Amino acid sequence: MKTIHDILKLGDPRLYEVCEPVSREELPLVEAWVQQLHEAMEDIRRVYGFGRGIAAPQLGILKRLFYLNLGRPYVVINPELKNLSGEKFELWDDCMSFPNLLVRVSRHQSLTLEYRDQNWQKQSWTVEGDLSELIQHEYDHLDGILCTMRALDPKSFKLR
Repeated sequence: MKTIHDILKLGDPRLYEVCEPVSREELPLVEAWVQQLHEAMEDIRRVYGFGRGIAAPQLGILKRLFYLNLGRPYVVINPELKNLSGEKFELWDDCMSFPNLLVRVSRHQSLTLEYRDQNWQKQSWTVEGDLSELIQHEYDHLDGILCTMRALDPKSFKLR
């Protein structure tokens, strides 16, 4: 069972790696990966009271996969972001890899997420606001980008 202790922490070099796509042949592995992501996220929720999404590289799985639990689970494989809005908004972002730190960032107000689901079916989902931010955050993890790297300025950090 994966717990909060299995989540890679800020400074771990694996968090800065660009992830490889999930191949169709790896689809049988996805179920176990998603179970691990779910377990770790539930433990973060229990300890810190936050968490709607987690990216595979946060558990050292260097694949283009993230998991969202928004009242129902979403398995997002090989995502692509499209139609990023010109309009942006600022917010205090948090991350399971540094749960006591908040970072002020700017994100696109809306976007379209194209991906494959756990059945390898193509999906398209247009989102805005906090869901747009969440998806951008998780997507960044797949490219080795942490929200600390998107801070608005050197004063855009605070402890929870």
